[in-house]
Amino acid sequence: AIKKRAFTMLFIGTALVLIFSDPMVDAMSEVAVRTGIPAFYVAFILAPLASNASEVIASQYYAAKKTRKTITVALTALEGAASMNNTFCLSIFMALIYFRGLAWQYSAETISIVAVQFIMGMWAQRDKMSTYQAYHVLALFPLSILAVAIMEHLGMD
Repeated sequence: AIKKRAFTMLFIGTALVLIFSDPMVDAMSEVAVRTGIPAFYVAFILAPLASNASEVIASQYYAAKKTRKTITVALTALEGAASMNNTFCLSIFMALIYFRGLAWQYSAETISIVAVQFIMGMWAQRDKMSTYQAYHVLALFPLSILAVAIMEHLGMD
């Protein structure tokens, strides 16, 4: 019974992704066109928020309890989701480029993502996190976008 329900839920989830992913890409592209911001930067900001909304909401719920255990659960869930999504998406992306023989034009973006994952992995190994360190973690997102912009400005594809 549980396996049948699991497969049903996976099928429904996959169907929803297939139905809504193309309109989501179209919407992000249109936002980029209307704002005059390159599509990569719009997607780099909006896609993680859309794809990880459930983890963010659950983590806010846990963190609102303000106990050491619930905040640890919230942080662990967010770190796990980000690491899993980045690793999974990069591997699929790189496989598509390799097997289709496409030109590689994403060095700056890839370096930024891998660097942030490495930094977060090192910080996640600590036993305690302070509010001061949390501000550093929050700064990684805009700094990664800035790093991509600088690397692209310097000619890195």
